[in-house]
Amino acid sequence: MNIEQIYTGCLAQGAYYIESKGEVAIIDPLREVQPYIDRAKNDNAQIKYIFETHFHADFVSGHVTLSKQTDAPIVYGPNANPSFEAIIASDGQEFQVGELTLKVLHTPGHTMESTTYLLRDASGKDHAIFSGDTLFLGDVGRPDLAQKAADLTMEDLAGILYDSLRKKIMPLSDDVIVYPAHGAGSACGKNMMKETVDTLGNQKKMNYALRADMTKDEFIKEVTDGLLPPPKYFPLNVKMNKEGYDDIEEVIGRGTRALAPEEFEIAANETGALVLDVRHQNEFIQGHIPRSIFIGLNGDFAPWVGTLVADTKQPILLVVPEGLEEETITRLSRVGFDGSIGYLAGGFEAWKKAEKEYDTITSLPAERVKEDINTKKVPVFDVRKVGEYQSEHIIDAHHTPLSMLNDHLAEFPKEAPFYIHCAGGYRSVIAASILKSRGFHNLIDLAGGYAALKKAGAEVTDYVCPSTL
Repeated sequence: MNIEQIYTGCLAQGAYYIESKGEVAIIDPLREVQPYIDRAKNDNAQIKYIFETHFHADFVSGHVTLSKQTDAPIVYGPNANPSFEAIIASDGQEFQVGELTLKVLHTPGHTMESTTYLLRDASGKDHAIFSGDTLFLGDVGRPDLAQKAADLTMEDLAGILYDSLRKKIMPLSDDVIVYPAHGAGSACGKNMMKETVDTLGNQKKMNYALRADMTKDEFIKEVTDGLLPPPKYFPLNVKMNKEGYDDIEEVIGRGTRALAPEEFEIAANETGALVLDVRHQNEFIQGHIPRSIFIGLNGDFAPWVGTLVADTKQPILLVVPEGLEEETITRLSRVGFDGSIGYLAGGFEAWKKAEKEYDTITSLPAERVKEDINTKKVPVFDVRKVGEYQSEHIIDAHHTPLSMLNDHLAEFPKEAPFYIHCAGGYRSVIAASILKSRGFHNLIDLAGGYAALKKAGAEVTDYVCPSTL
């Protein structure tokens, strides 16, 4: 028996490769499927089943392409209604993979088709669960993402999830291994642990949602409390996962079209494409194409694109470091952004050599601005997450989380200078690029973010442990 968790940090997503006696099951694959095919070939094995735990909202799964290329059937649990051919398993149905058995445990609540797969070893002993978004480490799946489709309130779904956990998962042995679909950083839960594998017994001790004495009403209140609005791209990803999509090779083929600066400029003007710059934030600060948006590959790239761009059909022109064109397009496609139509040949240096207009961002170190902040009271805008801000922030700082920036543009000064910061510098440059594209050229980025400001002696609030919030 071979179980491999294939974890993608940018998406905080876990896919799974399970092999026994020359047969393979893949659970919740990424969109680029060739690595699974190659791995099975190296193991002299055949992919027999592709299991989906639910219709994912935060990424586009590779199930459709993988099935097409391997003839392996796609398996969903009860209530699934995809537009393509698939096995819709019944609760308790079993599937053989070599000497192993995968049993369907229908665990609705996150969505109504949500399913956990229980793996039993060759002796029939319960070995592990692949819990999808039903059970995370330290948390459970948010119950508000399926309410429109199911015509249920999030409180209704939370109550259903409570029953699923207590009837299907908590009765399992403490030594059963938990393999979730996501880890810390995913928008599919609130408070996930950094670890990506654990035992069910430890989760019964650590996970607030699995308290043995917890009533259904308490569960509903705690699971639904503090949920932020889901990113706008989530429903579009669900639609692609239910209805299908173009093969990733076609998407890459369309996007890897090298455009000279003049061609790039014409394409931007004629198509209305978003110019997306994925270089390091320090490079973007020093020079970028006017009105381009920065979201760097070195951070949580794909989720931020999904959150801030939202429209997966948006045509995109890329400014990308040489050699990373295909990686960029692949990572965009993981969250359903298939609209890349080309990239700037020669990168930003080619744009400058062509003597095209470019813009910069004013960025100052904390030591130079702490007096402005402490005594002159120049406005400061903090774009970190709610929990980060509540835990500790600059005295009198305005809070405008990056994920909600587009809804708060009216709060920024039109003429007077203001400072903008995040934790370390990545998100503040994203915010600065959006603001500059909207005509706010009076902003100043705080280099090094909150950490540098605090170290330099900026006045901050008393620290509150995030776990108490």
